[in-house]
Amino acid sequence: MKTQLIFVSALLLMTFANSIYAQDWPQFLGPERNSTSPQKGILRTWPESGPEVLWTVNVGIGYGGPAVREGKVYLLDRDDLVGDNLRCFELSSGKELWNFAYDAPGAVMFPGSRSVPTVDGNHVYSCGPYGDLYCIDINTHKPVWNKNVWTDFGGEKIPIWAISQCPLVYGNLLVIASQAPEAGVVAYNKTTGEIVWKTSNLGNETYVSPSIVKIEGANHIVMVTSSTNSFGHAELPKTPGNITGIEPLTGKILWNFSGWDCHISVAPAVDAGNNKILVVGGYEHGALMIQVDKKADGSFEPKELFRTVEFGDQTKPPVLHNGYFYAQYGTNNRRDGLVCMNMNGEIMWKTKRYPDFNKGSMILADGLILATDGAKKLFLIEPDPAAFKPIASAELLTAPPAGEGMAARFGTQNWAPIALANGKLLIRDQSRMMCVKVAK
Repeated sequence: MKTQLIFVSALLLMTFANSIYAQDWPQFLGPERNSTSPQKGILRTWPESGPEVLWTVNVGIGYGGPAVREGKVYLLDRDDLVGDNLRCFELSSGKELWNFAYDAPGAVMFPGSRSVPTVDGNHVYSCGPYGDLYCIDINTHKPVWNKNVWTDFGGEKIPIWAISQCPLVYGNLLVIASQAPEAGVVAYNKTTGEIVWKTSNLGNETYVSPSIVKIEGANHIVMVTSSTNSFGHAELPKTPGNITGIEPLTGKILWNFSGWDCHISVAPAVDAGNNKILVVGGYEHGALMIQVDKKADGSFEPKELFRTVEFGDQTKPPVLHNGYFYAQYGTNNRRDGLVCMNMNGEIMWKTKRYPDFNKGSMILADGLILATDGAKKLFLIEPDPAAFKPIASAELLTAPPAGEGMAARFGTQNWAPIALANGKLLIRDQSRMMCVKVAK
């Protein structure tokens, strides 16, 4: 009897632990890389002062967001004078447990970190703005292997806004976009760092990380490349961007759609279901929906369903809920705010500047959207195609010190991806990362 009780207790503890860790946020855009969390019990009301801030820690400037696994928070921080610093914190307290730093000095416009680590098993993977890809053992805190996704494949002058790759683990592979002259997307053995496959260069420079889309029930890695950036590369001929489907285990190019028009693509492709893919951009270029059909001979054919300049997002993919897309469409020349669009490209509503949403981050959890507005506020929103329905909001984030040059024109620049794990929302601005209680 005593043995049975011990067994049942152990089973309950394991079930409880698994339920907590099932709510982890181990990579860019969450468990399924689609801005959606399985978290339940989201608080429907906040005090007048806003939700409880459990802890804050100081961080360097930048746009890189956190990943969370098994009670640990991982953030790639940066000091442009020195290099990159992968930091590990305790989720419950904010205590820094360890860090791994390496030299990678340099600066670009909008300086600082710009990617999210990926945690898988006993390893955490991160890619810095100068292409330094590291696999770190989370127990020894030492590198298992490291590569440079840019210089290893013939890259010389760094892209204008540096490299902003968020690694993707697929089975035994670590997949990342190089976009250097000699490689497009590259798959490494996640344990050894050996190259398993690589595609040829897929087009112009891009700031998009690979995503997974189901086509006819099979996984395709989808990569978005930009059209020619005529502002940064006036010497180059104008060529369209590409949306490319890749076989995950072999790197075989399965299909390619040439005709995406956005000269600085950042947001990954979105699986819209039923073999459809939505791609969004900023800079007034909007959104494009394609469908990928499988032909009788087994090949694939992408075709355009619609495109619109009335919906888009400059830095994040839209959130998809009950057949409707929600995105923050703030660009250099238009402020459409939070925008809702249906599957056919029809705009349901826009908040425009009241309230303004511009390059913030969103997570769908428990039927609600948690959203930063790109400036100082956190919102709780009920997604509804009939109207914008805010439930609560609070000003939590701060503005950075006045900068210089182009970056100084863009306000608070609180654009980092947010993360949700075990009822705690992790947000960073340009000087701090904070942990906010958002669930029971």
